Amino acid sequence: MSTQDKVIAIVAEQALLEPSDVTLTSTLEDLGIDSMGLVECIFAIEEEFDISIPFNSNTPEDSDFDISNVAAIIAGIDKLVSQPS
Repeated sequence: MSTQDKVIAIVAEQALLEPSDVTLTSTLEDLGIDSMGLVECIFAIEEEFDISIPFNSNTPEDSDFDISNVAAIIAGIDKLVSQPS
């Protein structure tokens, strides 16, 4: 399963949608995911990919991790996964 497929599955589960309802241009807001859902998504992504996402839910605009849409989240994960530990 690709990063894209895994992220879409996680986001869809959190939004209570089918993965086919989640597009790369979907924002979490478009999908009905609130701030608590965002935190749950981040925890699930960190666990799935064994990474630590530099994200502060209190000030998401100051984060180095872009959550503007699903494609940006996937790109951020790919970047973190490719970094040496």
